Amino acid sequence: MLISAKSIGICYRKKDRRIKALDGVEISLCGGELTVITGRSGSGKTTLINVLAGLLAPNEGQVYYDDTSIYNAGDKQLSSFRNKNIGYIPQGQSALANLTVMQNILLPAALAKENKQEFAEYLLGAVGLEKLKNAYPEELSGGELRRLAAARALINSPSVIFADEPTNDLDDDNASMMLKLLKAQSKRGAAVIIVTHDSTALDFADRIFHMSDGRIITKENEHENTLCRPLVS
Repeated sequence: MLISAKSIGICYRKKDRRIKALDGVEISLCGGELTVITGRSGSGKTTLINVLAGLLAPNEGQVYYDDTSIYNAGDKQLSSFRNKNIGYIPQGQSALANLTVMQNILLPAALAKENKQEFAEYLLGAVGLEKLKNAYPEELSGGELRRLAAARALINSPSVIFADEPTNDLDDDNASMMLKLLKAQSKRGAAVIIVTHDSTALDFADRIFHMSDGRIITKENEHENTLCRPLVS
């Protein structure tokens, strides 16, 4: 799947000032690649992936998945598309407090009316939570909640995965596990997009985008250390 954003702008007002959170952003992302987006806090990284993930409609521009503009779809159609095609690991805690670890992981599959029990068991093992599958979110540490979010994002085998600071709250071993897990998703053909301050993630990247003041300022191919050609013109 090819994701392309054209002239994306996000504006908001702060007191009497007009702030551009995103300013004419153009980006193309392809299946089979792990892309890392870096930049200082406030540079627009999280806003950009929220737009790309269909969570925040831009004031200007369009986002296309293949040839389909996702923001021309109705709310119900867009929600169904996201659940089927997009996995999202948010920066904050997102587990539902009244559901167990296993139930949280299975929630997107339940919405899609699919039986993913066996795959959920596999994901629990992959993120090291198999002994906590009947625990509730309040019983988990920050790092365990982060790993739960990753498993839930992967339950529907999405073709696109967005991860906002996925190594936050993780020790070195679990951070490495998380990045390897996300890299494995790109190798199976998914487009994986990571927003992070963690320089370790750069070692896993096929492409790197640097953001500043709501704009993409540089693009790099990590393995060749050259500017990356756009996937579409």
